[in-house]
Amino acid sequence: MSFFREEDKCLKFHFDAEELVIQPWGANSFRVRATKQAGMPTENWALSMEVEEGNPEIQIYDDYATIVNGKIQAKISKYGKLTFFNDKNEVLLDEYLRNRLDVFADYCSALEVEAREFKPIIGGDYQLTMRFVSNPEEKIFGMGQYQQPYLNLKGTDLELAQRNSQASVPFYISSLGYGFLWNNPAVGRVIFGKNITSFEAYSTKALDYWITAEDTPAKIEEAYAKVAGTVPMMPDYAMGFWQCKLRYQTQEELLEVAREYKRRNLPISVIVIDYFHWPLQGDWRFDPEYWPDPDAMIQELKEMGIELMVSIWPTVDYRSENFEEMRDKGYLVRTERGFRIVMDFQGNTIHYDATNPKAREYVWEKAKKNYYDKGVKVFWLDEAEPEYSVYDFENYRYYMGPNVQIGNIYPAMYAKTFFDGMKAEGQENIINLLRCAWAGSQKYGALVWSGDIHSSFTSLRNQLAAGLNMGIAGIPWWTTDIGGFHGGDPKDPAFQELLVRWFEYGTFCPVMRLHGYREPLKEPMGKEGGAACVSGADNEVWSFGEDNYEILKKYLELREAMKPYITELMEAAHEYGTPVMRPMFYDFPEDKKAWEIEDQYMFGQDVLVAPVLYADMRERSVYLPEGSQWKNLWTGETFEGGQQIMADAPIENLPVFVRNQREF
Repeated sequence: MSFFREEDKCLKFHFDAEELVIQPWGANSFRVRATKQAGMPTENWALSMEVEEGNPEIQIYDDYATIVNGKIQAKISKYGKLTFFNDKNEVLLDEYLRNRLDVFADYCSALEVEAREFKPIIGGDYQLTMRFVSNPEEKIFGMGQYQQPYLNLKGTDLELAQRNSQASVPFYISSLGYGFLWNNPAVGRVIFGKNITSFEAYSTKALDYWITAEDTPAKIEEAYAKVAGTVPMMPDYAMGFWQCKLRYQTQEELLEVAREYKRRNLPISVIVIDYFHWPLQGDWRFDPEYWPDPDAMIQELKEMGIELMVSIWPTVDYRSENFEEMRDKGYLVRTERGFRIVMDFQGNTIHYDATNPKAREYVWEKAKKNYYDKGVKVFWLDEAEPEYSVYDFENYRYYMGPNVQIGNIYPAMYAKTFFDGMKAEGQENIINLLRCAWAGSQKYGALVWSGDIHSSFTSLRNQLAAGLNMGIAGIPWWTTDIGGFHGGDPKDPAFQELLVRWFEYGTFCPVMRLHGYREPLKEPMGKEGGAACVSGADNEVWSFGEDNYEILKKYLELREAMKPYITELMEAAHEYGTPVMRPMFYDFPEDKKAWEIEDQYMFGQDVLVAPVLYADMRERSVYLPEGSQWKNLWTGETFEGGQQIMADAPIENLPVFVRNQREF
């Protein structure tokens, strides 16, 4: 009896209740699925793009079978052990199992550990663990955004779930020459251990992952973009400077800030109205008491060349004008047990069900009438990170609770609400600012910011790793709250130094956005709606002292001068999925030293940025990769690549080096 069969250009393995399918999915790539249910689930999850049908070479023998698709080969034994090789016959990834099915195998053991472990859950799903042998020398990059300082993720333990300041985007690039997508939106965990790499899904119906083999990190990234999608082309205005704070309380306050930028002749592209500009959550409109004439406000901003972004929350207050209709039509999520409340901030609220297409249409129509049709073209989709959720696609049931099935898909569907709506209106260059994202969210115009982070140099170091790994994970549009969100007194010299260093770094991020909840706080203006919320201290570029203002002004002007270059980077992100900011090895894969560097990065192919990540630092070591000549952006001094130098870093100058005759 053979455990193998060739079917529909796939290699299939069946033993007992398990069906495993290895399928070509794009050039030099495989999609691997397995289940112990009666049929294989049909969802493609992140693998949503059409790919050319492969023409694999499949060989079936008595003891094993192989399938080759270009540069990648998979071999599976009659006992179900799966190994991947590149075209040089080097092992890329090898399943970890320890059993006695094959007493002659080097993995023969009495431990009885499965590589693909399906533990049944009452109700029909499984808790899944997928184990691979770990190469201790391997380096891992990607997986999204985590609040920790390590760029190389080898040795880390990562939760696969969305949280405020955490975004699980489970695609990574390996230094061994492959890319890997855990194509399962279940909440779970991954451990890149020294001995074992393990992926876990706490509640799922199937194993599903995608693997590709390529010669360079850039080619791996491009292969992933072909199967998961790319961002739209970023509009010109969004490449400049964004002004934001928590929170502009009135229409006149926001307009006066915009006017002051223009009086000072400062570059500004976007200004943001944060949360609780509405009467109640779920109303999705301006509160007429504090924002009495949105049409006139938006028109004045446009005459100044400034786009307006508004914050949209997915929460619906029980007192909202839309609550009863949405509840009656089934457009709200449901709890697994207990009273139906997800959040109690400023009212008892429940999320709208972004996984329900009809609910998405409903919310978009409200946003279209009250925002989009008035001229708002940029949306900030906040508070979209429910960590624990279950959704039944067959019956359109989505509810919160301790059981977990596809909790990570919600942020992507939230972005899809506004992406589909704006697309239907003929808008091509769509931006949705989100706190969280999952694999494939980029194709819905997802611009991810790193959430409500602390105002500290420690936090700044975390953001450097988060942004670079987010780009590798396929989300090239990324930003932070410049200066951090929590804390920071604009009159405190220590915070002023942090703000300046963060602002300098933010100049070389995909999007440059000043935001924060500054101290001391401003008292609420009233007791109802948005008036009941506090506001933070001033957070404009002139708020941090006159000397620092001159530094920030210099970087605003530099960002504006760089827009033609940034346009090139955004075109590459749109066409090929290329990260705008990326680790050193991305552009210099042959330079072994570049794989070790974690505290500097490339902003596009020609600009090397070495951020200052510690207080009182006025010089720092910088590695200049081999094969290029590098020019100090500020002094014009040139250096040959392939060397470590000590660069001056006075408070007004971030160490930045350019190549290929770039001028700004």
